[in-house]
Amino acid sequence: MIEHNPMEIYVREQGDIAIVDVHGRLAIGEPAEQLHDALNAIVKRGVHKVVVILNHVTQIDSSGISTLVRVAIGLAREKGSLHLVCGPGRVRDSLTVTRLVDAIPTFTTEAQALDKF
Repeated sequence: MIEHNPMEIYVREQGDIAIVDVHGRLAIGEPAEQLHDALNAIVKRGVHKVVVILNHVTQIDSSGISTLVRVAIGLAREKGSLHLVCGPGRVRDSLTVTRLVDAIPTFTTEAQALDKF
């Protein structure tokens, strides 16, 4: 039996910005739903500036990407914005191939993502 580490999500706030640090596999099923629920809870609290850090995500699939797109669209409707932080590697490659880096502002460092709000 293959065991996958569960995805972990750490949320902290800096001023009016929520910073969501995601660790593990962001894939179809529970992980994508877990992230969607966490991000929705943040938006429902009235936070409209969100940074999602993907540097500790080991794998992302179309379900994970779809989750990020849905949240970005929802935030844009509320006059908010989603920024991604993702350094070089497999996840960044996936974001580039799917052109998500063109659709959602994506930065190499957390400081850059915070500065662009």
